Amino acid sequence: MRTEQKHKLQQLRRWRIRKKVLGSADRPRMSVCFSSRNIHVQFIDDGAGRTLAAASTVSKATPDRDKLAANAKSAQLIGKLAAEAAIAKGIKSVVFDRGGLKYHGKVKALADAAREAGLQF
Repeated sequence: MRTEQKHKLQQLRRWRIRKKVLGSADRPRMSVCFSSRNIHVQFIDDGAGRTLAAASTVSKATPDRDKLAANAKSAQLIGKLAAEAAIAKGIKSVVFDRGGLKYHGKVKALADAAREAGLQF
């Protein structure tokens, strides 16, 4: 399959998911973004249009951030750190936005680590 076609299908999945998944102040949207090198997680209140908490492989609060990559092992660590950041802000329940990615591999590892750390999806 051509790269352009893959990107088009992923964008269609993103739009389809975003129509259904909305975050609020009580239950924000946990948005996950995987680039080729980094992982970013944000907790977003769509009503107010602001980010409540965030974690990523490039943030200064992440330990050993030079050794992290966009793989399943790093996704587990970032999921745990994201859950801790959310719980510190008083967020206990979230809506998971997988960002158009299929729910397996590193996306599943991140979600499972966040659940184990205390977040409810």
